[in-house]
Amino acid sequence: MDEQALMERVKKGDEAAFYRIMSLYKDRIVNFLYQVTGDYQVAVDLAQETFLRVYFKAKKYRPIAPVSAWIFSIAANLAKTEKKKINRRSAIPLEEIVNDYSSGSYSLDHGDPGLMRNVKMALKKLHPRYRIPVILKDVEGFSQEEIAKLLKLPVGTVKARISRGREYLRRWLEEGREIKNRKDGSESETEEENLEL
Repeated sequence: MDEQALMERVKKGDEAAFYRIMSLYKDRIVNFLYQVTGDYQVAVDLAQETFLRVYFKAKKYRPIAPVSAWIFSIAANLAKTEKKKINRRSAIPLEEIVNDYSSGSYSLDHGDPGLMRNVKMALKKLHPRYRIPVILKDVEGFSQEEIAKLLKLPVGTVKARISRGREYLRRWLEEGREIKNRKDGSESETEEENLEL
């Protein structure tokens, strides 16, 4: 049975269909949320909340978008809401950034631990407005159009944020800059202070 048909059954209160949808996406959602939040327990908690919302708001789902896009949009919105309460750590090695930085002398499978630590640190500090689209594109494999629907943003904004996020990561890795935060502990958004990381 395809996902659209499963969601139609979930709308009617079919718990078996709901559990099937949950089993299809649970690992991906937890992984996505972990990459965004950097905290596994927070990711698990947010994933549970995501699926509660999927179940209780199933009637609001419209089949104009893939089921996966709808579920990821719920998860992304929950992660944004929780961003001030979480300890951000990233476990995402972005192959494109690393390969550009290392000129092919390292790979993600056999990479330099110092390089991987730098990538993780850079991604951890990347402002969520850039981090979330970069993760959705480079790790989860969503298209820019799907990300735009997920985040309720124009496609041009998504393209710009992905491009800018990648550029900040590249520049930070190339220059080895320390990332400075504003006095209130949140990421600075001015290039004079840092690289919007």
